[in-house]
Amino acid sequence: MRDGVTVQRRHISAQFVSSRARDDPFRAEGIMHVIDLHSAARQCLEVAQPELKCTLTRQFVAEHRAGNLVRSESCDLPQPIANPGRPDRPRLVDPRSLPKRGMGSIEGRAALIHAIAHIEFNAINLAWDAVYRFRDMPEAFYADWVAVAADEARHFGMLETRLAELGFSYGDFDAHNGLWEMSVLTADSCLRRMALVPRVLEARGLDVTPGMIARLRSANDHQTADILEIILREEVAHVAAGSRWFAWCCEREGLDPRVAFSDMVGLLARGSLKGPFNVDARLRAGFTQAELAQLRILAA
Repeated sequence: MRDGVTVQRRHISAQFVSSRARDDPFRAEGIMHVIDLHSAARQCLEVAQPELKCTLTRQFVAEHRAGNLVRSESCDLPQPIANPGRPDRPRLVDPRSLPKRGMGSIEGRAALIHAIAHIEFNAINLAWDAVYRFRDMPEAFYADWVAVAADEARHFGMLETRLAELGFSYGDFDAHNGLWEMSVLTADSCLRRMALVPRVLEARGLDVTPGMIARLRSANDHQTADILEIILREEVAHVAAGSRWFAWCCEREGLDPRVAFSDMVGLLARGSLKGPFNVDARLRAGFTQAELAQLRILAA
């Protein structure tokens, strides 16, 4: 049974969201029904329109930090969300069918920015799905992934603005669905989710972004390079959150983190590993030298 303070917080949260909904030009359905952190996370997951997803993310993050959005009493694992809300465009295709574009043209740079924006859009959903899905974790877990959702929404907004400056919009290029597909594969295990989404797929950005920044600066696109500098710096902390909670889950389940990580990568994500690795960034993101040695073997 909830105590009086928690009930009051639920009431405040419902009032907050209802008042925002009355003024919200997007008029999202169901906003007034958000009464706890997990239902807020689901709301953000289900919203398809990117601007509204980012707006709701900012609102719910502020509410959570104010103590007005608390976790649900239920620890039951919810059914996986097969597909989160997303706009009709971009068209999702096989990654192998995406064309290679150079950075010598505005369209080529826009295609790169669009690809990164799509990753950030998916990362908003991934952060909220971690909050929504895994109900038996410490409060610090939810604080971490709510903070990640806030960062990813801000990253998406910066990239979307930059796309507009170049004459393009999110949805103008094709994209793929690899990040979300891995979230579905790991929906029944926080251990696997932390190992394979932040520490494999998202950590790939730590490896490739420095090269992108250098190429953009060579093309005199310093505005985009500056945005990627911000994203790279903040993504280290996001991968570190995955490392931290992967280690926590291993301890809870009595597993050796090094063995567990190697086994899961070998089973489900070996094809996602490509070197060379950004050793400095990965060490700051919670990888050990022994894990990096394992990654080099698995990527060979």
